[in-house]
Amino acid sequence: MTAATQMSSSVGCAAACRVLGLQRASFYRARVPLLESGAAAPRRKPARSLSEAKRQTALAHLHSERFVDQAPHHIYAAALLDEGVYIGSVST
Repeated sequence: MTAATQMSSSVGCAAACRVLGLQRASFYRARVPLLESGAAAPRRKPARSLSEAKRQTALAHLHSERFVDQAPHHIYAAALLDEGVYIGSVST
């Protein structure tokens, strides 16, 4: 990889990778430093996501004995909305 880095400054990345038989994606991927743990950077929390308290409330409803064998869409549309309980949309 160091040879490709050195060559890319004089002949360009595409030519250096072609001569060395290296995929350009691998070349670019190696240039980006990883975190110390080796994992990618953590993803940002979406701005419109549920708060942790509301998320736990929704999960408590979904995991309750009453809804154990039902899909989230069915629980949301057929049961909770009919009863007037609104926690959040299915996508959140």
